[in-house]
Parts: sequence; C-alpha cells; structure tokens
Amino acid sequence: MTDWGVGWLGEAYLWVKALHVAFVIFWMAGLFMIPRFLVYWHPVEPAAAEFALWDERCRRLRRIILSPAMVISWIAGLSLGFHVGWPLWLMVKFGFVCLLTWFHHWSVVMAKRFAAGERPVTEKRLRLMNEIPSLVTLAVAVLVIVKPF
Repeated sequence: MTDWGVGWLGEAYLWVKALHVAFVIFWMAGLFMIPRFLVYWHPVEPAAAEFALWDERCRRLRRIILSPAMVISWIAGLSLGFHVGWPLWLMVKFGFVCLLTWFHHWSVVMAKRFAAGERPVTEKRLRLMNEIPSLVTLAVAVLVIVKPF
C-alpha cells in the first residue's frame, strides 16, 4: 500500500510523512552535534569556566532539540509504518532506528557523566562513535529510496 489515501492515516499521510522527515532531520542534527560537543568537552577540566559552558550546551541540545525530535520522529514513523503495512525494507529501517535510539541514549548518558566530571571513554572512542549517525543515515537513505527488498 503506497497510495497516500489508503491506510489508517488517510489524507493525513503526506502531512505525517512531512512531519516525520522534518523531525528526523532535527534529530539527526542533534545526533551529529552531541558527540562532537563531547569531543571538544573531553579535555576541559571541571574547574575551568569552559566546563560549565559545555555542560549548558549539551543540556540545551538534549532538552530543546535531541529528545523532542526523537519522540516526534518515533511517533510519526510508527504511524507511517502502520499506514503502509510494514514491508521488509521498513522493518530493516526500524532496526537502524533502534540503533540510532541506542546511540541517542548512549550520548545522553555520556553527557551526564561528563557533567559529573567523569571521562568514561577516550577522545578517540568519541570520534569513532561520531561516525555511527553518518553510517546509519546512509543505510536508511538507501532503504527508503531504493527499497531493495
């Protein structure tokens, strides 16, 4: 079922799809930013004035962009999935979205641990983790546009 008027969303389908795309973009922007913030925050000593600035930046990013965008992306995305009937490509995409959600939570936990003065991971690991959203975005784009199965 790919006809926008068929399915439980009816004529709202295109509106929900547009909402989903917009909030996924916001969520991805946050997922690209937060690990980069952590890379820059990593060498800053807790006693430094810059420490509080990084803490505030990460808190605002989480509160204003990252978490609300994730929630709306999930709600709109699940609505679309139920509308089109969960073809195989969409179920695989759903797996990648679960990976992004894990990454989101991992990043939030790391930011909170950084705020507590901890450095539980190396700067090199943070730089490697920063690549996860890029790789997942590429996979999801192929699944959504090419629909290989």
